[in-house]
Amino acid sequence: MEIKKVRDGDRLTVALSGQLNAVTAIDLDKDLKAELEGVKDLVIDLAELEYIASAGLRILLKTQKRMNNQGYMLIKNIKPEVRDVLDMTGFSKLLSIDDSSAPKKLSLSF
Repeated sequence: MEIKKVRDGDRLTVALSGQLNAVTAIDLDKDLKAELEGVKDLVIDLAELEYIASAGLRILLKTQKRMNNQGYMLIKNIKPEVRDVLDMTGFSKLLSIDDSSAPKKLSLSF
């Protein structure tokens, strides 16, 4: 997994690519711990994240809880396969997610 960070004052954008699994979640946790001091606005961009495991979900939830106390966190650009995992596990109800760029589901009425 690759982690790209851009800091602008008290705003931090973290872009993840590849797989967020048990091994890479440790790296993300360390990175976030080191970077979140003084951050009031955290954006996590998952546009290039292909896979997320339970360890990755745990880090996202842990970070959401921390940011609830010091500012705001938003997850954006979630690929459908990652969004499915968030939805099936109920994490999509626990995390702040920007759905504005999500593909719209087709609703058919008969």
